Amino acid sequence: MKLEEIKKFVAELRGLSQEELAKKENELKKELFDLRFQAAAGQLDQTARLNEVKKQIARIKTVQSEIK
Repeated sequence: MKLEEIKKFVAELRGLSQEELAKKENELKKELFDLRFQAAAGQLDQTARLNEVKKQIARIKTVQSEIK
């Protein structure tokens, strides 16, 4: 993700409620699980997507802690 995309993503997250953030986090965790499964099977084409999803989950957790 480019810096502009990251800033837009974080701004979008800050506009969400705790429930919406939790839902988005769960969706990304499911995607991460699927990506890891594909990587283990040798079917993953976009290996950089793994790190991208991990960082997005971390950003969500950061915003959640800011709200608390």
